[in-house]
Amino acid sequence: MLKDSLLCLFVFTFFLLCWNPTPIRADDSPEPTHIRGNGSHPIHEWPHPTPDTHHDAATPEVIEFGYWQDDPKGPQHWGDLKKEWSLCKEGKRQSPIEIWEKNASKDITSSDDLVVSYKPANATIKNEEHAISVLFEGDAGSIRVNGTDYFLKQCHWHHPSEHIVNGRRHDLELHMVHKTKDMSKVAVIGFLYRLGAPNSFLTKVTSQITSLIGVQKGIPLGVTDPRRVKKAHFQKNMGKPKKAGSKFFRYMGSLTTPPCVEEVIWHLNKKVQSASPAQVELLQDAVFDFARNNARPIQPLNGRGYKLYGDYH
Repeated sequence: MLKDSLLCLFVFTFFLLCWNPTPIRADDSPEPTHIRGNGSHPIHEWPHPTPDTHHDAATPEVIEFGYWQDDPKGPQHWGDLKKEWSLCKEGKRQSPIEIWEKNASKDITSSDDLVVSYKPANATIKNEEHAISVLFEGDAGSIRVNGTDYFLKQCHWHHPSEHIVNGRRHDLELHMVHKTKDMSKVAVIGFLYRLGAPNSFLTKVTSQITSLIGVQKGIPLGVTDPRRVKKAHFQKNMGKPKKAGSKFFRYMGSLTTPPCVEEVIWHLNKKVQSASPAQVELLQDAVFDFARNNARPIQPLNGRGYKLYGDYH
């Protein structure tokens, strides 16, 4: 019996030495961050990656500025990176902003407020690291703002949207950038997109954008009609804008990337268009890692107002 007792004691002691009281469980995963989308469904995004934890997409060896909030080159540090970028930190009329329709002063659209007159021109689609852009060559037409002509130079996409309207941040925002003939003044038209039906222009250039994933290069598109890029509702030619869908917000702001130049006339189309989830994801995949979420944070108004133009008759 003594022998049996000693054997039981030995087995019990061995069990205590080998037993691990910590249960085996799956690794904890981060919860997604919820960003307000179009109101009917939120955009789900994983937390902003950091330089040590981002995914494996290509990243340039040297970037001038980035979008990671905790990075030394993130938006809160743009104004410190270069002397000529100081407006990013010190400017008082910066973009983007948050817009509430109830706070906008109303104005009836006249023929001089905003007239869009685009025409087909040769274009190149390019991965500029921080955004996918369409660069127009030659004369792609212009917009006329209060009698001054601004000529279309390029357009690009931000994901999610940079401007917030009525408390909603949308899934995508297109910026069409125009400059006066002497290149001294800038005017931008912005278009917001929610997730939904595919955008026809993005469908047309899907293969080109796919070829640009992680590669800084341009691909010729041939003759491209800017009206198909925006697919919006401003009047094509000189004259009064169409009544339907022609409402837009206007305010004075800046470029949303360095050097954050101010005195930019902003027009944000009130009508929200759609792009498919796959199209938004492709634009995110194509740019370099640091710009997957390439929306600059909202900037303070600093006493600025904004107007909503439209036909209120």
